[in-house]
Amino acid sequence: MVARVTISAEVQITDLTANDHACLTFGEPEELHDLTAAFVRDGLSGGLRVVWLCEEPQAALTELGRRGVAVRPATETGRMDVVASHEGLLSGQSFSVEHAMAWLRSQIELTSREGYAGLRVALDMGWALRPVSGVEQLPAFEKEIAAALSGTSVSVLCQYDRDRFDPVTLASVSPFHTRAVAAATYHDDPLLRICRQYAPAGIRLAGQIDRSAEDALALALAEAIRVDGHITINMAELSFIDLSCTRMIIDAARSLVPSRRVVLRCNRGIVSRFVLLGADGVHGIDLVTADDR
Repeated sequence: MVARVTISAEVQITDLTANDHACLTFGEPEELHDLTAAFVRDGLSGGLRVVWLCEEPQAALTELGRRGVAVRPATETGRMDVVASHEGLLSGQSFSVEHAMAWLRSQIELTSREGYAGLRVALDMGWALRPVSGVEQLPAFEKEIAAALSGTSVSVLCQYDRDRFDPVTLASVSPFHTRAVAAATYHDDPLLRICRQYAPAGIRLAGQIDRSAEDALALALAEAIRVDGHITINMAELSFIDLSCTRMIIDAARSLVPSRRVVLRCNRGIVSRFVLLGADGVHGIDLVTADDR
């Protein structure tokens, strides 16, 4: 297999602004939570109100907190709401454009009434994979969202699992979005995915990595190092790493100035590889198992 080194992303999640109606396609929960956390974080830091409709609100709040979002003050002051999809978009087990748009317009009106600079809404479309009547109205809903955002300070991020939604559905909603969002990807094949992580900043590795992907790993590390602040290398979904790639990550950490740290977030099997090469004794490296918070 020939190693591929690419950086691909239609639009970075950090590039979104007011009036954007963006379509985020993701391949796993870790990717969804990472990109959404950046969307939420940037909205809160910009003085906006943020709402996330998702399948499991409590788990979503936990993931946002783990990624550095100040969840408690944001929710207690009303600046952020994380609610179940059925509480906003659905009426029982049925969906209608009128009901869903009434909910969205009520959020826009509330945001304006409370004096916020604008609103960010993230919509996990996983509800449309359940046996819900009216789901055929999904493209019409996306069209209505696009119309409602005109002339406002509101952005909407529609989230679709690319492995669960069929290509026909994704193609039917795509024309109504102004932006397509995905993680910047350095390597992606059936065995390995290396992509940028946005919250906290760093890179994420999933699958199995060996020396055939060294060029992609080197490029990802170099880009992460160029960004100010601490770096997280998320290897929670990595099942194998060879010694050469382990050394490359440790050497990258050693190259940082003393004020910067590298968090290596690994499952327990991968942690042992870094311990074997002495990473636990390197200044600036924090070894964290994936189960730790």
